[in-house]
Amino acid sequence: MNKPTKNKDELLVKKKFEKKAKKLVGKIKFLQGAVELYFCAVDPKTETWVKVLAFSALAYFIIPLDAIPDYIPIAGYLDDAGIIASAIKKLSDKVTDEHQKSAKEWLEIQ
Repeated sequence: MNKPTKNKDELLVKKKFEKKAKKLVGKIKFLQGAVELYFCAVDPKTETWVKVLAFSALAYFIIPLDAIPDYIPIAGYLDDAGIIASAIKKLSDKVTDEHQKSAKEWLEIQ
């Protein structure tokens, strides 16, 4: 069976998520959810459709020029928070305790 090719969102997230997340530790409330989503997305056991949705939401979070550009104080992350919250709600049964534990540990060492 052929391995599915990685989509552009997955490539972007794998390249840039960690750097952006490190910059925002302690600054935005939804970061833990984003990191949990990241660990879910990179987990080889995660279903493909879940990966696609998680990587898409995380890519939106990473791209600085979106509906409300990230450089606008306070409001800049409102749209990102909404996208991440929607993805978490949709995928809540796919984000495992293991993903949550990994996210918590990752955030603690940053």
